[in-house]
Amino acid sequence: MLVDINPKLPMRNKAITKDYYLNKLGFQLYGSQYFDGYLMVSKDAIQLHFFEFKELNPNENYGQVYIRTNNIDAIYQTFLDNKVSIHPNGFLETKPWGQKEFSLLDPDKNLLTFGESV
Repeated sequence: MLVDINPKLPMRNKAITKDYYLNKLGFQLYGSQYFDGYLMVSKDAIQLHFFEFKELNPNENYGQVYIRTNNIDAIYQTFLDNKVSIHPNGFLETKPWGQKEFSLLDPDKNLLTFGESV
């Protein structure tokens, strides 16, 4: 029986990734152990994991995560208030498939899409 999923995304620089997710997106560090080259963050009921990939070319990164939420308007506004850049093709809108969505790119160009059923 499947009970959870924790996506693993590439990062070039742990300090930059940690700062972005904690200070811009409001995540918290997950776990109390420090692992060189690995980062775990959580927010509400989700976790994201990152592995160090210093040679990553962000323009060739296809890392993507779809995150479901039950209050997309509040999350979107919080990110705007925190000066988070929204993807130029991913501003908040209702899609034909019945989801209200927006997207952003993290410092390594991992695509995060947030969605709520309408």
